[in-house]
Amino acid sequence: MKVENPTSRDIADLAGVSQATVSRALRNSPLVRQETRERIQQIARELNYFVNRNAAGLRTHQSNTIALLLFDETGGEDAQINPFFLSMIGYITRSAASMGYDVLVSLQQLTDDWHVEYQASHRADGLILLGYGDYVSYREKLDALAAVNTRFIIYGPIAADQPGLSYGCDNQTGGYLATHHLTGLGRSQIAILGDTSSCHPEFASRYDGYARALREAGLESDSALAIHADNTEEDAYAAVQSLVATGQSLDAVFAVTDVLAVGAMRALADAGRRVPEDVSVVGFDDLPRAAFVNPPLTTVQQNIREASEGMVQAIVGLIEGDSVQSVQMQPKLIVRQSCGATM
Repeated sequence: MKVENPTSRDIADLAGVSQATVSRALRNSPLVRQETRERIQQIARELNYFVNRNAAGLRTHQSNTIALLLFDETGGEDAQINPFFLSMIGYITRSAASMGYDVLVSLQQLTDDWHVEYQASHRADGLILLGYGDYVSYREKLDALAAVNTRFIIYGPIAADQPGLSYGCDNQTGGYLATHHLTGLGRSQIAILGDTSSCHPEFASRYDGYARALREAGLESDSALAIHADNTEEDAYAAVQSLVATGQSLDAVFAVTDVLAVGAMRALADAGRRVPEDVSVVGFDDLPRAAFVNPPLTTVQQNIREASEGMVQAIVGLIEGDSVQSVQMQPKLIVRQSCGATM
């Protein structure tokens, strides 16, 4: 077929769909059925049609850009990015590109008024937010974004009356899976490592799952085995080293992140405690490095690819005016050598 200066209207007429559906299909939106997407894309190729993104942006007042904001949780003391969020960047940018969007990546200080800058500018059509430090103070900025109808999604907890969308993991179930596995191995002196206060609702939910598994096994939560640590290997190392030095009885550690688990294993090794013979260790996240530490780390998996692609699909859905809901993924226990066999 030959059409002079083809438009999306021509494609819509030939495909028997709306122009909005054509727009979504050409962006590979999963909101359009696969067979419909393929038919529309085939017609576009036959017409030698391509999307002029600059012109489209002028018509729709959109930038065709998603802002990916990563937050510095060190207070400006270090340039390290949480490895879990760092591992998402490739999947997010690739997924966005497949849907016709560029990604603007920015590292923000949590104390800055970043929410004012983005709600007042038109540099991006929507925001993906990764990391938040103290969730109690961070929540105020989410409220401010919502008040001016900013389109955003946060990777994190689904909290009561929380503004915007969330994409995250069923953290309580994850904490339960980790601890239930340890009690099933006969471990009874199980420490939990991390900051499980209300400032970190994801970690607090993992603690709730830990406590539930202990109760089911006829064990009680022991405050002496609740080890506070910020989410760094260095802090985990120091916290576990201090606990071991007290002579506290310990036969397992559930670390609320893989980063903490790695620091814990190093501290145990330096203290002459063998993993897993003396102390079993379980982490949370299933970072790419988890399978390659020594011994390989048993962990609770949050599916990084599923989460990354899901957040992009959700924010694009918001941008395009679709009805989008928050999502809670189900975790999966990945068993490796850091736990050992049943005692």
